[in-house]
Amino acid sequence: MISRRSFSRALGLGTGAVAVSLAGIQGGRAASAVAPGVHTAFPRLKQVRAGLLDVGYAESGPAHGPVVICLHGWPYDIHSYVDAAPLLAQEGYRVIVPYLRGHGTTRFLSDRTFRNAQQSAIALDVIALMDALKIEVAVLAGFDWGSRTADIVAALRPERCKALVSVSGYLVTNREANLKPLAAAAEHAWWYQYYFATERGRIAMETKDLRRDLTRLVWETASPTWDFDDATFERTAAAFDNPDYAAVVIHNYRWRLGLADGERRYDGLERRLAARPVIGVPAITLDAERDPFTVPGGGASYRDRFTGAYEHRTLTGIGHNVPQEAPAAFAQAVIDVDHF
Repeated sequence: MISRRSFSRALGLGTGAVAVSLAGIQGGRAASAVAPGVHTAFPRLKQVRAGLLDVGYAESGPAHGPVVICLHGWPYDIHSYVDAAPLLAQEGYRVIVPYLRGHGTTRFLSDRTFRNAQQSAIALDVIALMDALKIEVAVLAGFDWGSRTADIVAALRPERCKALVSVSGYLVTNREANLKPLAAAAEHAWWYQYYFATERGRIAMETKDLRRDLTRLVWETASPTWDFDDATFERTAAAFDNPDYAAVVIHNYRWRLGLADGERRYDGLERRLAARPVIGVPAITLDAERDPFTVPGGGASYRDRFTGAYEHRTLTGIGHNVPQEAPAAFAQAVIDVDHF
């Protein structure tokens, strides 16, 4: 169905430019050729009851095409995929891009449900969404919270994950390891994680103007080469007005640091994740060169966690929000891993 040559034509590139991306040398070159930011909205926004949530999601592409589920991170939303999704849709994929719990139009079905954001709970949201949409198996692709979520599904429910694209590699949280200090530069990049451990940070996330200032600062520092405009930021920031946003975000970061409890119903899954399970499905990991959270070493630190068909790529000149900064390189990784 899909070839490198046909994808090249779709992007308006010669095959040589895509080959450079495939070689993992200069992925940013292919991305820049498709002018990120051309698209500003998704053609279809839907809602479906799934597990504990009424999930809002965007859908592109043919209804019966092979499924790709794209998962966003923090502080981002479905617009991270607004340019990558059409590239995949035109190649015949059915592209599903859900708002994670606490974001956009996704809502908890019950006011009594704890606003939990521990990693296993968010991963089960994806399984519930797949069940609700009657999707047996999909390629999972994500960055930030989305990478972690996709990694967990791939590791614990490999029968539901055909293949994986994971920005920053293996991001399954090890809470015991998180108690150990990092190098000063790495700790500096995580400043907001410690801010959220305080009441000042919680209040800031609950206060619209302060929340917008904080999240925009994260965009600027995590993606130093991304020249986004006000409108691009505001389209995503609207998703932060979800009534559960602050509670979900604060719980996520406090839980990671051992400062907030999860729920006992997830204890079994968390014990399995604490053992750092390997991922055996075909996988491509992407590192963004200008992302301050990228670990040096070209993926060497997590290579042993991937035991199936595997490739690692570094995207030159790209920051943290990989699918929005480099949509062609991201889409190409999805297409390639689907054919491993």
